[in-house]
Parts: sequence; C-alpha cells; structure tokens
Amino acid sequence: MRFLALGILSLLSTGFLFSQDTKILNAERISVAPKIDGVLDDNIWKSLPVYGDFHMFEPGNDGTIEENQRTEVKMAYDDKAIYIAAYLYDPNPEGIARQFSQRDEVFAQADHFMVALNTYNDGINETRFYVTSAGTIGDQRVTQNNRDFGFNVVFECKVSRDERGWYAEYRIPYNALRFPESDVQNWSVNFYRRLVTKNETHTWSRIERGIGRDTQYNGAVTGVRNIDPPVRLTFFPFVQSALSTQDGQTETNFAGGLDIKYGLSDSFTLDAQLIPDFGQVAFDNVVLNLGPFEQTFGENRAFFTEGIDLFNKGRIFFSRRIGGPASGSVTLEDSDTVTEEIIDYPAKVKLLNSIKISGRTKGGLGIGFLNSIGSKTFATIERTEFNEDDTSSILDTSRRKVLIEPLSNYNVFVLDQQFNQNSSVSIINTNVTRNGSNFRNANVTGGVFDIADKNNNYNISGRGIFSNVRESGETTTGFQSEFDFRKISGNWRYRVGHDFADTKLDINDLGVNFRNNFNNFTLGGSYQLIQPKGKFNNYRFDVTVRHQRLYKPSVKTRNSIRLNSFFATTKRLAFGGNLSLNGKNQDYFEPRVDGKFVTFESNLGGGGFISTDFRKKFAFDFGGAVRQWFGNQDQFNYSINFSPRYRFSEKLLVILASDYSSRKNNFGWVDNTDTEVFLGLRDVTSFENRVTANYNFDPYKAINLSLRNFWAVSDHSSNIYYLLNDDGSRSEIADYDLTERRDPNANFNIWNLDLSFRWRFAPGSEASLLYRNQISKFDELSTISYNDSLRNLFQESLNHTLSLRVTYFIDYNNIKHVFKKVS
Repeated sequence: MRFLALGILSLLSTGFLFSQDTKILNAERISVAPKIDGVLDDNIWKSLPVYGDFHMFEPGNDGTIEENQRTEVKMAYDDKAIYIAAYLYDPNPEGIARQFSQRDEVFAQADHFMVALNTYNDGINETRFYVTSAGTIGDQRVTQNNRDFGFNVVFECKVSRDERGWYAEYRIPYNALRFPESDVQNWSVNFYRRLVTKNETHTWSRIERGIGRDTQYNGAVTGVRNIDPPVRLTFFPFVQSALSTQDGQTETNFAGGLDIKYGLSDSFTLDAQLIPDFGQVAFDNVVLNLGPFEQTFGENRAFFTEGIDLFNKGRIFFSRRIGGPASGSVTLEDSDTVTEEIIDYPAKVKLLNSIKISGRTKGGLGIGFLNSIGSKTFATIERTEFNEDDTSSILDTSRRKVLIEPLSNYNVFVLDQQFNQNSSVSIINTNVTRNGSNFRNANVTGGVFDIADKNNNYNISGRGIFSNVRESGETTTGFQSEFDFRKISGNWRYRVGHDFADTKLDINDLGVNFRNNFNNFTLGGSYQLIQPKGKFNNYRFDVTVRHQRLYKPSVKTRNSIRLNSFFATTKRLAFGGNLSLNGKNQDYFEPRVDGKFVTFESNLGGGGFISTDFRKKFAFDFGGAVRQWFGNQDQFNYSINFSPRYRFSEKLLVILASDYSSRKNNFGWVDNTDTEVFLGLRDVTSFENRVTANYNFDPYKAINLSLRNFWAVSDHSSNIYYLLNDDGSRSEIADYDLTERRDPNANFNIWNLDLSFRWRFAPGSEASLLYRNQISKFDELSTISYNDSLRNLFQESLNHTLSLRVTYFIDYNNIKHVFKKVS
C-alpha cells in the first residue's frame, strides 16, 4: 500500500496551498447608500476604485477575455449593508441570452453574475448571490461538501442594459450574512460571470481547474472595519386559506403562522417556526414499491431545506422523519360478537413548532441545534357489537380514539470544526423522545472526519455511528463505520474504501438506513480531462470494483465491477455510457425472514445517454439501459427515457418527460410465514409521464404547471410460484393457492397536477395561488393496459384543492419606531 503511505505523509505535510498571488479588493465605507435600481449613475459609484482583470475558468483556464467583453466591479459598505456594482460589457447587448425565470432558477438560458462572499475567509464557507441578465436573483450556501440553493436570505439586486452591455447593482444587508464579531473583518470574495452564448465562465480571482475547491481561490477583502450592524431580527408571518372538495364533500381550512429569524450574535442565528403549515409543498413522486425497503422522498418544506447543511453531517439526520407517519400501531378486536375497524388514521404527525440555532465561531467551530415538537396523534376506531344469538343483528356501535403517537421531541445537535481551508471533524447527535413508556425512544451519535492535505492531493474521510433504541424496556445498540482514502488531484485518481454495519444498527427514528449487517470493500480509479482538448471540454472514465459481504454470518453476497464514461463537447453536446457485471448475489433482505436468503444469478448490463444543447430552442435528453441475467434466471430488463424541451420564448418553457421500464421473468417475494418464504415469477412494467410548463411574466411573477402520472403493474399471470430453499434456491410449487395467500398482482396508478401563480411582490414576500388535483388507485388488475388503467383511475373521485398563501417579510429595523411609540 505504498500509495496509501505517501498519501498519509502528504496529509501531514505543512506545504502551502497555492503559489499564486492573492488579489486584493479594498471595500470603501460610504455615508450615502446608492439607490438599488440597476442603473449605476449614483455619485458614489463614480468615486470608487474599479476592480477587473478577470480570468478564464470554464471550459478551461486557457484563452483570453476580449476587451469589449470585460467585467468590472466596485464594492462599498456602511453599517447596514454591503453594496456591489458590476459592469458587464458586451459588444452585442441584444444578443445576450436572457431567459426569464424565478428565484433561484439562475441556470436558465441567461447570462449571470455571481458574488461569492466568504465572511470567515476560511476557504470553505461561502454565501453566493446570483443575478441573471433577465433580473432573476438567487442565493446559495456553499460548505465543505454541499451547495445548497435551499438557503434563502433577503437581499436586493436589480439589472439594466444599454448599448455597452448590462449592469447589476446589489444591496446585501447584514441580516443575510454571518461574520465574526471583530473590529477589523477578514473577508474574501470572488466574482463569477457566466456567458451562455459563448459557453464561458470568467472569474475575478483565477481558479486553477482540477486543484482544490474553487472556494479556496478567493481574493482578500480589506477595509471593512468598525461596522455596527443593526439588530438582525426578521419576521415572516403568513396566512393560508384552502378549499378542498371530493365526493361532493367540501372542506375549508384557514391557517396562520410565523417564522422568525433572530441574530443571537453576528455569527449565530435562531430560526423559529410557530404553528407550521405545509399545505402547499410539492407532491411526492410515489411509485409502486415491490422491494423490502421503505420508500423515501426528498424534503420539500422550506424550514428543513434552508441552511440545513450543518445538520446533515454524518448523514444520520433525515428531516422527513419529523412530522412523518406515527410510530405506534393499533390492535383491533375481531370475534363473532365484536368487530373493529379503523375509520381514520392520520398520515402524518402535526408539528407544534420547530427551531434551529446555527452559526460558526471565528475559530471555525460550527455549532447547530435543531428541535421540533410533534403533537399527540390519534386513530379513530369504530367498534360494532353483534347479538350473540343472531350475529346479523347489531346491538351497539361506538367509536374510540387510540394514541398512535404521543407528544414527541426531536433533537439534533452538531459540532463541526473546520481547518486548513479544506478539512473538518464533526460530532453529531440525534435524539427522539416520545412521551410514555409504551413508545420507543432513540439516540444516535456519529463522529465524522473529512481531511485533505494542504496541497489538495489526497483526502481521507469517514464516519463512525452508534445507535441506541429503547423499546419495551430494552435497549439495543448498533454500530456503523465508513472509511475512504482518495487521490483527489490530477488526471489520474483513485480511491479505496470500507463500509461496515452490524446487525443491530437502527437510525430510522430520525435518520434512514435501508439495511444493516454488511462488510463491504471498494476499489476505484478514474481518468478525467481537466483542461479542454480538441473537440471536448471534458471527459471522464472511471471503474469501480466492489466486494460485498454480510457481517454475520461472514459470507460473500456479491462481487461487481462497473465502468462509466462521460463526454462534453465544445458544442454543448453531452453523452456517456456505463457497463456493469454483477456476480451471483445472495440477498438476505428480499425474503423478509431472518436467516433466509435468495440467490440471484450473475447479470450483465449497460446503458447510455445523450443530452443536446439547451441553448437552442429545442433540445432533449435521451437514455436507455438493458440488463440480462444468466444461469437459471432468464430475466431481461430494459428501460428508455426521453425528455424533449422547447423554449417558445424567453418567457415560456415547456418540458415533457416519459420513462418506460420493463422487467421480464423477474421473481421476488410474495408472502411468508414464520418459517417459509414464497416467491413468484412476474413481469413488472412501469410508465411515467411528466409535464412541466413555466410562463414567467418577469422575474417576480410566474404561472407554473406540474403534472405527473405514474403507472406500474406487477403481473403474476404465469401462475408460477416457488418455495425458497435453505440454500437460496427455489422449488416450484404446483398447487399455490391464491385464495389462502396474499394476491401479489398489482396495478398502481397515480395522478398529480399542480397549477400555481406565484408573485414575489416585495423582497422576501410572496403570494401563491395554487390549484391542485390528485387521485390514485391500487388494485390487482395486473393484465390491463395503460389506457384501461388510466380510464379506471378517472372513475375514482378526484380531490380538488384551491389554496392561497401570503407570506410577508418584516425587518424589525423598519418597524422598531412603532414599538417605541407603543412603549
């Protein structure tokens, strides 16, 4: 392991990071703030020094920037905010790409300018402020291993255009930033300009592609001193009303709540959500789940996506657990004289409130605390008593409520120490405490490290996790670990890794682990083009070899090898492919019975994709994949996906997407007893269609349409069923009786449509009018066609919802005089 020893020695070295000279920008204190209108005619801009001399960054560092396409910036500050002016010259202003889009959609087909400000000058953490040539703004939080557009702060930026190019004018208030409490601030900054038509990105401070992170190349900001920022206290009150109809029944709902952001100091912020309501979050992409693991979905709730990166250290926090399904269960009575039925079982636990505190000290220590409280949740049971002598005669009907989730407290606490501009060590703890001895409690602690040498040649990373679950008076402790060593610079790179989990690991109360009990090894290598060459801006080849085992018993489950390739041409055409060979697999999870396993034969498969130039009015993505199994498993899979898009104008974009997949002669679990597992031969087909249409009146108002229809069938009409043998093989059953067993045939169809009008009528303030209809149907009609299934789906009753939500941004500094008058 000579390369490992060399890598560790390099990690311990104390060499300098980069040899290039650091650029310096001197920010000027001003007494009169400019008017933020995008027109740079204020007197203050005329007196400030100009900073230019931008460099090529994408597609590569080579090439020169023409004088008539130069970029210049100016920067000023006062006790309330930072002000930035950008002069983006262009010889053909009418030809500048300027597709309209909404907040944070800054990678539309429009030029953009971006300010990357690091108020700790630590080479890791940046807040990025974007604006497009069409006036769309966006912000992003960049941390060590994450780039988060869910991070939203309130800032202002306007643009204008004339015969020389276009211009951007920023006001970034201090309540949008976090910085150390110091008389003299040590900040850094870089500026990025993206030119869509030329497929180029320019940066003020040169970034050497392929070495380190782009955040490590910022220039220094001097001159920011003795700032006395105002109180960082903002309010986001909201009101929401909704009207819902289904089966002739109408339900109205009115809700209100309040989000608060309070700067505990210049570095730390408190976010609180009182009486939360998530009625307008996007729908989940539900599919037919035939596997042994739960189906999970991404987070759509703003509170749990904004500035959440610190809490994701160690990957043991999954925010969808908060306010998710109840943890309890219901036992129903069923006898000759009494029957019980669940008539209401809430799908989610209602949250009472949520808070999070996060920030970072001058020494690079990040501290985060998140707390949410879930309310008591009850299921409603209807009880029917019959006459003992005549069971067709009902004596009494009553209802009772059963507690399925008590008052629950969810907590996350994290400490994250960063150093060397590229490394960190962290400790994170999650805790779920449920009131009452009949419900389970859980505690998970993780240690995480991600360390690179100062020259950014090698990296070691990993995590160790302990889980503790207390249920029915007993505590179960589990453990998981990961370790990776990587070469992270140059054209040739490699990695080795090891992943382990014992049989008791369980982080699912506030995290997600689909499986435990593994002991896996990974080896990989890659070659990539860093600077453009010939017809290619970029290409990459990589190979990954995996050896997978169980921890107990210590047996091999599978060996596999995978090859990947990716190419991007100078004409903005991207394509690639993959090929993988999986050895025979002993699957201990598909049977759903401890100690049992199913043997799946070796298989070979591959796929590819092509993505055309999105700068053109018409473009598309196309891809497909095939896989063939060997031995006594004659299974063949194939899939195809096609997504055309058409930009009718700079305001209207329509994207269609269709995905089709087929699994022929697939087999899997259909039922089991405590000792026996039954498998069935099936054909599984799925077909998904999506439509997305956006009409943007301007950067502040838009109509958005989102439609999704997903259909899948699992067809067992071959009537071939098996009994799983102890050695993982299967024996066909001649007389498998569906009248006594679960019917595994499935036909699942779901339809979701969202049509919304959103208006950002003031900074931080938004009104949203949403119409939604949705419907789903599940049955055992697995032999019907897609058209017949869709026809049956719309025989069910649609749920129609119309809702209006208004959120208003209030800065305490703008209303504090009101409080003074009241006092």
